Amino acid sequence: MELAIERPLPKPTSADYASASLLEALVETKLAIDFLKRRLTRNAAGKAFQAWKAVLTALLKLELERLKAVAKTEEERRWLEERAVPRVPTSRVVALSQMLREVGYEDVVGATFVALSLHDYQHHSPDSDMALSKFRSREEAAMEIATFLRTVVKYVEKLKGACG
Repeated sequence: MELAIERPLPKPTSADYASASLLEALVETKLAIDFLKRRLTRNAAGKAFQAWKAVLTALLKLELERLKAVAKTEEERRWLEERAVPRVPTSRVVALSQMLREVGYEDVVGATFVALSLHDYQHHSPDSDMALSKFRSREEAAMEIATFLRTVVKYVEKLKGACG
């Protein structure tokens, strides 16, 4: 029996794409929790970041038409459809989150900045000077990861009804 997560993702044009992204967010969240339990905070931070990107993917798919309406140019509308929905690029998560805020998701930008801080921590470890990472210790990072994962789960709960 093939697990649902092992199947290829539906096409980005498919209605099931947002649901698959939410499932991915939950799987990444579970992995992050498992890493936290093993005190592997950098791995947990990376999984938390991936979980948030999956939530953003679902949001972009669900709100694509509204986002295209607030896009400033035809090129931006095309980019949203062809590039942003299939694979949210890390370099554009802030801009995409700001667009989502414009269509009513007020807290997405703040959550995105937390996700990016976790991403930095994953790559740079604790940093007492806070130049490369916003966390001075593993304990600070672990506390924020756990809090952030609750945000991810709240979003999944909020969006799951919109997918079905």
